[in-house]
Amino acid sequence: MSALPTLFVSHGSPLLAVDPGRTGPLLTALGRAVPRPKEILVISPHWSTPAPRVGSLAQQRTIHDFGGFPRELYELEYPAPGAPALAERTVQRLRDAGLPAVTDDQWGLDHGAWVPLSYLFPEADIPVTQLSLQRHMGPEYQYRLGQTLAPLADDGVLIVASGSFTHNLHEVFRAPSEDRAEAPYLAEFVAWFTEHLAKMDLDALFDYRARAPHAERAHPTDEHLLPIYIAMGAADNALSQTHFDTGSTYGALRMDAFAFGNAAPSLARANALAQ
Repeated sequence: MSALPTLFVSHGSPLLAVDPGRTGPLLTALGRAVPRPKEILVISPHWSTPAPRVGSLAQQRTIHDFGGFPRELYELEYPAPGAPALAERTVQRLRDAGLPAVTDDQWGLDHGAWVPLSYLFPEADIPVTQLSLQRHMGPEYQYRLGQTLAPLADDGVLIVASGSFTHNLHEVFRAPSEDRAEAPYLAEFVAWFTEHLAKMDLDALFDYRARAPHAERAHPTDEHLLPIYIAMGAADNALSQTHFDTGSTYGALRMDAFAFGNAAPSLARANALAQ
């Protein structure tokens, strides 16, 4: 089996679960375009721990880790089977790389994981587990961690890194309108990042907060961007990539998605399928 592509997807607001906008159809199309994985390893910024932890539940638990939203959101479930064997393999691989990783039998899937998965694989029939993020560690750490995970993609594991291509909640809360015009500075940030990403200019990408225009405004804290580095590192060829532009929500949350790896170009048809 050829290595599966690795994905970075933007999950935006929890309301994505009930209001798909342009992102939901794109994620559904991606799920149809990617070869069916045996298992899924998902990373979300909403589970952060000092050292890596990997969920080991045999049956996944849907975590509604948000407040103040419509009741229907709290009634949604993503009842996928867990992947405890994948959790053990992931932990062992991380330990072999010198990281103090452990399994965790308490965490399930937070909204950064189950919301995009509910569009990617709505049948919830593929075993899935979640890897925690070390949000205090920078882009290079995340990239190296992704490299450690890369062999999993050769074994039919789909690595889904979930975050947000831009994520300024302060601006969202100041004027919370889903139809608000996109803030002009986002285009400059996105153009810089995608240009350097296409070249895999790691020096620039690792130092994006100092080099990218409006970086600290696009990401006042960078936990929602860090997962993209894991997806990059885990790919068998990160120079081979496909960018899916689904615009923004609330004027400040860019919803871009990316596929990395030699199989990534074959997923470009998802753009057409999403129309």
